[in-house]
Amino acid sequence: MTDKPKRPLSAYMLWLSSAREQIKRENPGIRVTEIAKKGGEIWRSMKDKSEWEAKAAKAKEDYEDAVKEFEANGGSTANGGGKKRGKANKKTAKKTKKADSDDDDEEESE
Repeated sequence: MTDKPKRPLSAYMLWLSSAREQIKRENPGIRVTEIAKKGGEIWRSMKDKSEWEAKAAKAKEDYEDAVKEFEANGGSTANGGGKKRGKANKKTAKKTKKADSDDDDEEESE
């Protein structure tokens, strides 16, 4: 079985990936975090974003088609196919350890 298709990039992310090199050229020595900040400023000031919004809409359609095909071929998100977060697993592990230590205490007192 193949992996589930990845979510498409937003209009901003599509634009930023194309504008990143130009931002670097115009601002030599700029840090990665500053590139994102500068990109955000430029994006907010842009008047016509229709080109990038159209590309994002097309990417979203392609993604939705790919997800339908994935699910038709046996892939499913209904059975918990999403990634589990590490924190949730750690919390259950801690509870288990505490429960084990409580059980140990009970055995010692008997």
